[in-house]
Amino acid sequence: QWLDQSKKLGKQLKIHKGDPGSDVHTLYFGVKFYAADPCKLIEEITRYQFFLQIKQDILQGRLPVSFDLVAELGAYVVQSELGDYDPRRHSPGYVTEFRFLANQTTELENRIVEIHKTLIGQLPSAAELNYLDKVKWLEMYGVDLHPVLGEDSVEYFLGLTPSGIILLRNKTKVGNYYWPRINKIYYKGRYFMLRVSEKNSEERTHGFETPSKGACRHLWKCCLEHQAFFRLMATGPPPLSPYSRFHSYSPPSTLEKHTAIRRNPPPFQRTPSRRAQRRVVEGQEMADEHLESEKHEKRTVDANSAPWSLHLV
Repeated sequence: QWLDQSKKLGKQLKIHKGDPGSDVHTLYFGVKFYAADPCKLIEEITRYQFFLQIKQDILQGRLPVSFDLVAELGAYVVQSELGDYDPRRHSPGYVTEFRFLANQTTELENRIVEIHKTLIGQLPSAAELNYLDKVKWLEMYGVDLHPVLGEDSVEYFLGLTPSGIILLRNKTKVGNYYWPRINKIYYKGRYFMLRVSEKNSEERTHGFETPSKGACRHLWKCCLEHQAFFRLMATGPPPLSPYSRFHSYSPPSTLEKHTAIRRNPPPFQRTPSRRAQRRVVEGQEMADEHLESEKHEKRTVDANSAPWSLHLV
């Protein structure tokens, strides 16, 4: 549940009289509307907040990723926090202190170490930008999922995205409704409806059943908020209704004025990830010792061959 900025905080937090613990609440700062291309966000602090949010999305399973990709992303995370790999500072098992997946494996941690060693020279901002550039192409990036039943009583998920609403069945996208084509969003009881302009300019209404009336209203509200945010350039007079603050209307000059605003980048300090207890990864210690042995042998060979490589001019 997101806080409503138009309402007082005390009215949104549940406090039970007589329960001394009910007046203690933990609030989390997170990304509500995902930029279609987070790499184009102007300020570094904003890109950093997106970076933190997507790390949580992957860790909590909201954003599925392949083994190879999560290994690469994990290496960017380590590079952002620890900097260049240095065997004197990064002893075996240093990656095990980080949490990338709920069920991360030793194989993944070893692969992250291998990739981290190749990222020498990348500043935290560059590593985070590369991270965002990888995740923005994922099909489920920035998708807010809501369970529904279709007209055929089959289970679906409606996913709210920067471009519109997608329809998923068995984790496969089977429908796509773009924000500019959605003419009306409304609900009755537990039934949620979308009135959409098809490619042939004909209107069609798509209906879905939600688990409860409260869930239906929540889905409706989320859709209106997303549509309003991602259609800032819509023109026309705002409607006179109690829910006009969710409408997609914005004067044409509003976005232009906003993008024209420039300010000095605010200073900020990156916060280290919450660390887990370190484990020594099997195979990593031997691999590091083998690598150091190879380096030592190479230095010995170079030293022995140095006199023969001199050229007097």
